Amino acid sequence: MHNFIKQLLLFSLLCSFSVSSQWYETTGHAQTSNTSVELARTQAIENALKKALLVSGASVSSVQQVVNGLLTQDQISIRASGSVNSIELVDEVHTNNLITVTIRADILPQDKKCFAVNFKKSLLITRSHLLQREQANLGGIYLIEKAVVAKLAKRLNQQSTFTKTTTILNNKTDFSRLNNSLASDEITQLTQSLSDSTDSQYIMFSEITNLSFNEQATNSWLFWQQGVYPRNFAINFYLYNGLNGELVWQKSYQNTAPWTFTKRIKVDVYANPFWQSEYGVMIGNIIESVVKDIDENIMCEPSSGKIIQVKGNQVMINLGRDHGLKIGDEFSLLHLTNFTNSVGKSYAGFNVSPYKVKVTKLTRQTATATTADGRLFGNIQIDDLAVRYEN
Repeated sequence: MHNFIKQLLLFSLLCSFSVSSQWYETTGHAQTSNTSVELARTQAIENALKKALLVSGASVSSVQQVVNGLLTQDQISIRASGSVNSIELVDEVHTNNLITVTIRADILPQDKKCFAVNFKKSLLITRSHLLQREQANLGGIYLIEKAVVAKLAKRLNQQSTFTKTTTILNNKTDFSRLNNSLASDEITQLTQSLSDSTDSQYIMFSEITNLSFNEQATNSWLFWQQGVYPRNFAINFYLYNGLNGELVWQKSYQNTAPWTFTKRIKVDVYANPFWQSEYGVMIGNIIESVVKDIDENIMCEPSSGKIIQVKGNQVMINLGRDHGLKIGDEFSLLHLTNFTNSVGKSYAGFNVSPYKVKVTKLTRQTATATTADGRLFGNIQIDDLAVRYEN
Protein backbone atom coordinates (compact mmCIF):
# COMPACT_ATOMS: atom_id res chain seq x y z
CA MET A 1 0.00 0.00 0.00
CA HIS A 2 1.21 3.51 -0.81
CA ASN A 3 2.84 5.20 2.20
CA PHE A 4 0.40 8.07 1.80
CA ILE A 5 -2.52 5.69 2.33
CA LYS A 6 -0.87 4.14 5.39
CA GLN A 7 -0.26 7.55 6.88
CA LEU A 8 -3.74 8.83 6.16
CA LEU A 9 -5.66 5.98 7.80
CA LEU A 10 -7.81 7.43 10.56
CA PHE A 11 -5.81 10.67 10.61
CA SER A 12 -7.60 12.91 13.10
CA LEU A 13 -8.59 16.37 11.93
CA LEU A 14 -10.44 17.50 15.01
CA CYS A 15 -9.61 16.38 18.55
CA SER A 16 -13.20 15.92 19.64
CA PHE A 17 -15.46 12.87 19.75
CA SER A 18 -19.18 12.18 19.71
CA VAL A 19 -21.30 9.05 19.93
CA SER A 20 -23.54 10.49 17.24
CA SER A 21 -20.85 10.90 14.57
CA GLN A 22 -21.47 9.07 11.31
CA TRP A 23 -19.27 7.52 8.63
CA TYR A 24 -19.73 8.54 4.98
CA GLU A 25 -17.92 6.97 2.04
CA THR A 26 -17.44 9.19 -1.01
CA THR A 27 -15.46 9.30 -4.24
CA GLY A 28 -13.53 12.28 -5.59
CA HIS A 29 -11.81 12.94 -8.90
CA ALA A 30 -9.07 15.21 -10.26
CA GLN A 31 -7.17 15.60 -13.53
CA THR A 32 -3.45 14.81 -13.58
CA SER A 33 -2.70 16.11 -17.07
CA ASN A 34 -1.60 19.59 -16.04
CA THR A 35 -0.45 19.02 -12.49
CA SER A 36 1.57 16.66 -10.32
CA VAL A 37 0.11 13.41 -9.00
CA GLU A 38 0.48 14.68 -5.43
CA LEU A 39 -1.47 17.87 -6.08
CA ALA A 40 -4.11 15.98 -8.08
CA ARG A 41 -4.49 13.52 -5.20
CA THR A 42 -4.98 16.47 -2.84
CA GLN A 43 -7.67 17.93 -5.08
CA ALA A 44 -9.44 14.56 -5.40
CA ILE A 45 -9.47 14.09 -1.62
CA GLU A 46 -10.79 17.62 -1.12
CA ASN A 47 -13.50 16.89 -3.70
CA ALA A 48 -14.53 13.69 -1.92
CA LEU A 49 -14.42 15.31 1.52
CA LYS A 50 -16.58 18.17 0.36
CA LYS A 51 -19.22 15.71 -0.84
CA ALA A 52 -19.18 13.91 2.50
CA LEU A 53 -19.59 17.16 4.41
CA LEU A 54 -22.42 18.34 2.19
CA VAL A 55 -24.54 15.21 2.49
CA SER A 56 -24.00 15.16 6.25
CA GLY A 57 -25.69 18.55 6.44
CA ALA A 58 -22.66 20.82 6.33
CA SER A 59 -21.99 23.62 3.89
CA VAL A 60 -18.31 23.84 3.07
CA SER A 61 -16.68 27.22 2.68
CA SER A 62 -13.19 25.80 2.28
CA VAL A 63 -11.34 22.50 2.42
CA GLN A 64 -7.77 23.59 2.91
CA GLN A 65 -4.28 22.49 2.15
CA VAL A 66 -2.54 19.14 2.10
CA VAL A 67 1.17 19.44 2.85
CA ASN A 68 3.56 16.62 1.88
CA GLY A 69 0.65 14.31 1.18
CA LEU A 70 -1.05 14.66 4.58
CA LEU A 71 -4.03 16.70 5.65
CA THR A 72 -2.48 18.94 8.28
CA GLN A 73 -5.02 21.69 8.88
CA ASP A 74 -6.50 21.59 12.35
CA GLN A 75 -9.95 22.73 11.30
CA ILE A 76 -12.08 22.67 8.20
CA SER A 77 -14.17 25.80 7.82
CA ILE A 78 -17.84 24.92 7.48
CA ARG A 79 -21.11 26.62 8.33
CA ALA A 80 -23.42 23.89 9.47
CA SER A 81 -23.73 20.79 11.61
CA GLY A 82 -20.71 18.85 10.51
CA SER A 83 -16.99 18.71 11.05
CA VAL A 84 -14.56 15.89 10.43
CA ASN A 85 -13.53 13.66 13.30
CA SER A 86 -11.35 11.32 11.25
CA ILE A 87 -10.71 10.29 7.67
CA GLU A 88 -9.57 7.13 5.94
CA LEU A 89 -8.36 6.75 2.37
CA VAL A 90 -9.92 3.54 1.08
CA ASP A 91 -8.79 3.39 -2.54
CA GLU A 92 -6.81 5.26 -5.17
CA VAL A 93 -7.09 4.55 -8.91
CA HIS A 94 -5.17 6.15 -11.81
CA THR A 95 -6.79 5.96 -15.26
CA ASN A 96 -5.32 7.89 -18.19
CA ASN A 97 -5.16 11.49 -16.92
CA LEU A 98 -7.64 11.01 -14.06
CA ILE A 99 -7.08 10.12 -10.43
CA THR A 100 -10.00 8.73 -8.44
CA VAL A 101 -9.90 8.39 -4.66
CA THR A 102 -12.41 6.87 -2.28
CA ILE A 103 -12.46 8.08 1.33
CA ARG A 104 -14.42 7.38 4.49
CA ALA A 105 -15.03 10.45 6.65
CA ASP A 106 -16.36 10.39 10.20
CA ILE A 107 -18.61 13.46 10.32
CA LEU A 108 -19.07 14.93 13.76
CA PRO A 109 -22.05 17.14 14.71
CA GLN A 110 -21.02 20.59 15.85
CA ASP A 111 -23.50 22.00 18.36
CA LYS A 112 -25.23 25.29 17.61
CA LYS A 113 -22.95 26.18 14.68
CA CYS A 114 -25.33 25.39 11.90
CA PHE A 115 -27.80 26.94 9.53
CA ALA A 116 -31.39 25.77 9.26
CA VAL A 117 -32.66 24.15 6.08
CA ASN A 118 -36.23 24.79 5.05
CA PHE A 119 -37.55 21.30 5.62
CA LYS A 120 -39.37 20.00 8.67
CA LYS A 121 -38.12 16.81 10.31
CA SER A 122 -40.75 14.25 11.25
CA LEU A 123 -40.84 13.69 15.03
CA LEU A 124 -42.78 11.00 16.88
CA ILE A 125 -43.50 11.73 20.56
CA THR A 126 -44.39 8.69 22.65
CA ARG A 127 -46.42 8.53 25.85
CA SER A 128 -44.40 9.48 28.91
CA HIS A 129 -43.89 7.14 31.84
CA LEU A 130 -44.56 8.04 35.47
CA LEU A 131 -41.77 6.41 37.42
CA GLN A 132 -43.46 6.61 40.82
CA ARG A 133 -47.15 6.17 40.09
CA GLU A 134 -48.20 6.58 43.71
CA GLN A 135 -47.10 10.23 43.54
CA ALA A 136 -50.10 10.90 41.28
CA ASN A 137 -52.58 9.69 43.91
CA LEU A 138 -53.33 13.16 45.28
CA GLY A 139 -55.50 14.73 42.60
CA GLY A 140 -55.69 11.46 40.68
CA ILE A 141 -53.47 12.91 37.96
CA TYR A 142 -52.35 9.57 36.49
CA LEU A 143 -53.12 10.75 32.94
CA ILE A 144 -50.47 13.45 33.22
CA GLU A 145 -48.11 11.07 31.41
CA LYS A 146 -50.36 11.50 28.35
CA ALA A 147 -51.48 15.10 28.85
CA VAL A 148 -48.02 16.65 29.11
CA VAL A 149 -46.67 15.13 25.89
CA ALA A 150 -49.96 15.86 24.10
CA LYS A 151 -49.54 19.51 25.09
CA LEU A 152 -45.91 19.40 23.94
CA ALA A 153 -46.89 17.96 20.54
CA LYS A 154 -49.55 20.65 20.11
CA ARG A 155 -47.09 23.43 20.94
CA LEU A 156 -44.50 21.99 18.56
CA ASN A 157 -46.98 21.87 15.69
CA GLN A 158 -48.05 25.45 16.45
CA GLN A 159 -44.63 26.97 17.03
CA SER A 160 -41.80 24.80 15.74
CA THR A 161 -40.10 25.80 12.52
CA PHE A 162 -38.24 22.53 12.13
CA THR A 163 -40.53 19.66 13.17
CA LYS A 164 -43.70 17.94 12.00
CA THR A 165 -44.91 16.11 15.09
CA THR A 166 -47.12 13.07 15.61
CA THR A 167 -47.87 11.14 18.80
CA ILE A 168 -48.49 7.66 20.16
CA LEU A 169 -50.35 8.20 23.44
CA ASN A 170 -52.73 5.29 24.01
CA ASN A 171 -50.03 2.66 24.46
CA LYS A 172 -46.83 2.79 26.46
CA THR A 173 -43.53 1.71 24.96
CA ASP A 174 -40.89 -0.42 26.69
CA PHE A 175 -38.45 2.48 26.75
CA SER A 176 -38.51 3.16 30.49
CA ARG A 177 -37.95 -0.50 31.37
CA LEU A 178 -35.11 -0.75 28.84
CA ASN A 179 -33.61 2.53 29.97
CA ASN A 180 -33.66 1.38 33.58
CA SER A 181 -31.87 -1.82 32.53
CA LEU A 182 -29.31 0.11 30.41
CA ALA A 183 -30.39 -2.07 27.46
CA SER A 184 -29.00 0.21 24.74
CA ASP A 185 -29.23 -2.34 21.93
CA GLU A 186 -32.90 -2.98 22.67
CA ILE A 187 -33.58 0.78 22.77
CA THR A 188 -31.97 1.04 19.34
CA GLN A 189 -34.25 -1.70 18.02
CA LEU A 190 -37.33 -0.08 19.59
CA THR A 191 -36.42 3.30 18.11
CA GLN A 192 -35.84 1.92 14.63
CA SER A 193 -39.05 -0.11 14.77
CA LEU A 194 -41.11 2.95 15.72
CA SER A 195 -39.35 4.98 13.03
CA ASP A 196 -40.14 2.39 10.36
CA SER A 197 -43.79 1.95 11.35
CA THR A 198 -44.54 5.69 11.57
CA ASP A 199 -42.21 7.15 8.91
CA SER A 200 -40.58 9.33 11.57
CA GLN A 201 -37.02 10.63 11.39
CA TYR A 202 -36.82 11.21 15.16
CA ILE A 203 -38.36 9.45 18.16
CA MET A 204 -38.83 11.10 21.55
CA PHE A 205 -39.27 9.28 24.86
CA SER A 206 -39.76 10.81 28.30
CA GLU A 207 -40.03 9.88 31.96
CA ILE A 208 -41.82 11.88 34.66
CA THR A 209 -39.49 11.43 37.62
CA ASN A 210 -41.13 13.50 40.37
CA LEU A 211 -44.68 14.63 41.26
CA SER A 212 -44.10 14.69 45.02
CA PHE A 213 -45.15 17.35 47.51
CA ASN A 214 -42.65 19.24 49.58
CA GLU A 215 -42.80 18.28 53.22
CA GLN A 216 -43.55 21.83 54.32
CA ALA A 217 -46.14 24.17 52.93
CA THR A 218 -45.30 27.63 51.62
CA ASN A 219 -43.88 29.99 54.19
CA SER A 220 -47.13 31.82 54.89
CA TRP A 221 -49.17 30.44 57.81
CA LEU A 222 -52.26 31.36 55.81
CA PHE A 223 -51.20 28.97 53.06
CA TRP A 224 -50.66 26.27 55.66
CA GLN A 225 -54.19 26.73 56.97
CA GLN A 226 -55.61 26.54 53.46
CA GLY A 227 -53.66 23.38 52.71
CA VAL A 228 -51.72 24.83 49.74
CA TYR A 229 -48.49 22.88 49.38
CA PRO A 230 -45.64 23.17 46.87
CA ARG A 231 -45.66 20.28 44.40
CA ASN A 232 -42.70 19.21 42.31
CA PHE A 233 -42.63 18.38 38.63
CA ALA A 234 -39.58 16.77 37.00
CA ILE A 235 -39.32 15.15 33.60
CA ASN A 236 -36.50 13.71 31.46
CA PHE A 237 -36.62 13.83 27.65
CA TYR A 238 -34.67 11.59 25.26
CA LEU A 239 -34.48 12.32 21.51
CA TYR A 240 -33.30 9.51 19.23
CA ASN A 241 -32.42 9.32 15.55
CA GLY A 242 -34.88 6.84 14.09
CA LEU A 243 -32.53 5.69 11.36
CA ASN A 244 -29.66 4.40 13.49
CA GLY A 245 -31.20 4.46 16.97
CA GLU A 246 -28.57 6.83 18.34
CA LEU A 247 -29.33 9.26 21.16
CA VAL A 248 -29.26 12.79 19.70
CA TRP A 249 -30.16 14.83 22.77
CA GLN A 250 -31.40 14.44 26.32
CA LYS A 251 -32.24 16.88 29.09
CA SER A 252 -33.92 17.00 32.50
CA TYR A 253 -36.36 19.72 33.55
CA GLN A 254 -37.75 20.41 37.01
CA ASN A 255 -39.55 23.08 38.99
CA THR A 256 -41.98 23.54 41.88
CA ALA A 257 -45.29 25.44 42.16
CA PRO A 258 -48.17 25.60 44.66
CA TRP A 259 -50.84 22.89 44.31
CA THR A 260 -54.01 24.91 44.79
CA PHE A 261 -56.57 22.11 44.48
CA THR A 262 -58.17 20.57 47.56
CA LYS A 263 -57.00 17.16 48.67
CA ARG A 264 -60.16 15.24 47.82
CA ILE A 265 -60.83 16.64 44.35
CA LYS A 266 -59.88 14.63 41.24
CA VAL A 267 -58.14 16.98 38.84
CA ASP A 268 -58.68 16.77 35.07
CA VAL A 269 -55.20 17.26 33.60
CA TYR A 270 -56.71 18.00 30.18
CA ALA A 271 -58.99 20.82 31.41
CA ASN A 272 -58.32 24.56 31.56
CA PRO A 273 -58.54 24.83 35.38
CA PHE A 274 -55.48 22.61 35.64
CA TRP A 275 -53.42 24.39 32.98
CA GLN A 276 -54.44 27.82 34.29
CA SER A 277 -53.44 26.96 37.86
CA GLU A 278 -50.02 27.93 39.17
CA TYR A 279 -48.89 24.32 38.88
CA GLY A 280 -50.19 23.99 35.33
CA VAL A 281 -48.59 27.28 34.27
CA MET A 282 -45.27 26.05 35.67
CA ILE A 283 -45.48 22.87 33.57
CA GLY A 284 -46.48 24.98 30.55
CA ASN A 285 -43.32 27.06 30.97
CA ILE A 286 -41.25 23.88 31.01
CA ILE A 287 -42.97 22.77 27.80
CA GLU A 288 -42.06 26.07 26.16
CA SER A 289 -38.41 25.48 27.07
CA VAL A 290 -38.59 21.95 25.64
CA VAL A 291 -40.00 23.26 22.33
CA LYS A 292 -37.09 25.71 22.07
CA ASP A 293 -34.51 23.05 22.93
CA ILE A 294 -35.92 20.55 20.42
CA ASP A 295 -35.82 23.17 17.67
CA GLU A 296 -32.24 24.12 18.47
CA ASN A 297 -31.11 20.50 18.29
CA ILE A 298 -33.15 19.28 15.32
CA MET A 299 -32.51 22.32 13.14
CA CYS A 300 -28.85 21.32 12.88
CA GLU A 301 -29.62 17.83 11.61
CA PRO A 302 -29.65 17.13 7.85
CA SER A 303 -33.05 16.72 6.25
CA SER A 304 -33.36 13.13 5.12
CA GLY A 305 -36.09 10.77 4.05
CA LYS A 306 -36.24 7.05 3.44
CA ILE A 307 -36.61 5.70 -0.06
CA ILE A 308 -39.86 3.74 -0.15
CA GLN A 309 -39.91 2.88 -3.88
CA VAL A 310 -37.35 2.59 -6.67
CA LYS A 311 -38.58 2.44 -10.27
CA GLY A 312 -36.37 3.03 -13.31
CA ASN A 313 -34.77 6.45 -12.86
CA GLN A 314 -37.14 7.64 -10.14
CA VAL A 315 -37.49 7.15 -6.40
CA MET A 316 -40.28 7.87 -3.96
CA ILE A 317 -39.33 9.15 -0.50
CA ASN A 318 -41.35 9.50 2.69
CA LEU A 319 -41.18 13.30 2.81
CA GLY A 320 -43.75 15.54 1.18
CA ARG A 321 -45.52 18.86 1.13
CA ASP A 322 -46.21 18.73 4.86
CA HIS A 323 -42.44 18.64 5.46
CA GLY A 324 -41.86 21.75 3.34
CA LEU A 325 -40.74 20.09 0.08
CA LYS A 326 -41.28 21.88 -3.22
CA ILE A 327 -41.15 20.83 -6.85
CA GLY A 328 -37.55 21.17 -8.04
CA ASP A 329 -35.87 20.45 -4.69
CA GLU A 330 -32.69 18.38 -5.09
CA PHE A 331 -31.57 15.40 -3.04
CA SER A 332 -28.45 13.26 -2.89
CA LEU A 333 -28.89 9.52 -2.40
CA LEU A 334 -27.08 7.52 0.29
CA HIS A 335 -26.74 3.75 0.22
CA LEU A 336 -26.68 2.09 3.65
CA THR A 337 -23.55 0.00 4.08
CA ASN A 338 -21.40 -1.74 6.68
CA PHE A 339 -17.62 -1.91 6.67
CA THR A 340 -14.72 -3.04 8.83
CA ASN A 341 -11.83 -0.71 9.56
CA SER A 342 -8.12 -1.54 9.57
CA VAL A 343 -8.23 -2.92 13.12
CA GLY A 344 -11.26 -5.13 12.51
CA LYS A 345 -13.97 -2.99 14.10
CA SER A 346 -17.32 -3.00 12.31
CA TYR A 347 -19.16 0.24 11.48
CA ALA A 348 -22.44 1.21 9.88
CA GLY A 349 -22.27 4.06 7.42
CA PHE A 350 -23.37 5.50 4.11
CA ASN A 351 -21.99 5.20 0.62
CA VAL A 352 -22.67 8.52 -1.08
CA SER A 353 -24.20 7.72 -4.45
CA PRO A 354 -23.20 9.71 -7.54
CA TYR A 355 -26.91 10.14 -8.29
CA LYS A 356 -28.75 13.36 -7.55
CA VAL A 357 -32.49 13.53 -7.99
CA LYS A 358 -34.96 16.38 -8.39
CA VAL A 359 -38.50 16.38 -7.01
CA THR A 360 -41.09 16.17 -9.79
CA LYS A 361 -44.27 15.16 -7.91
CA LEU A 362 -45.57 15.82 -4.42
CA THR A 363 -48.24 14.62 -2.05
CA ARG A 364 -48.63 15.70 1.56
CA GLN A 365 -46.49 12.81 2.82
CA THR A 366 -44.37 11.68 -0.16
CA ALA A 367 -42.25 13.00 -3.01
CA THR A 368 -41.28 11.46 -6.35
CA ALA A 369 -37.84 12.46 -7.62
CA THR A 370 -35.99 11.57 -10.83
CA THR A 371 -32.43 11.75 -12.11
CA ALA A 372 -31.84 14.74 -14.35
CA ASP A 373 -30.13 12.76 -17.12
CA GLY A 374 -32.46 9.77 -17.05
CA ARG A 375 -29.76 7.42 -15.73
CA LEU A 376 -30.97 4.23 -14.07
CA PHE A 377 -29.93 3.62 -10.47
CA GLY A 378 -27.23 1.13 -9.56
CA ASN A 379 -27.28 -0.15 -5.98
CA ILE A 380 -29.91 2.26 -4.64
CA GLN A 381 -32.75 0.37 -2.99
CA ILE A 382 -35.68 0.66 -0.60
CA ASP A 383 -34.72 1.98 2.88
CA ASP A 384 -31.71 3.88 1.53
CA LEU A 385 -31.74 7.63 2.18
CA ALA A 386 -32.41 10.79 0.22
CA VAL A 387 -30.63 13.73 1.83
CA ARG A 388 -31.26 17.38 1.15
CA TYR A 389 -28.52 19.94 1.78
CA GLU A 390 -27.82 23.58 0.95
CA ASN A 391 -24.91 24.73 -1.14
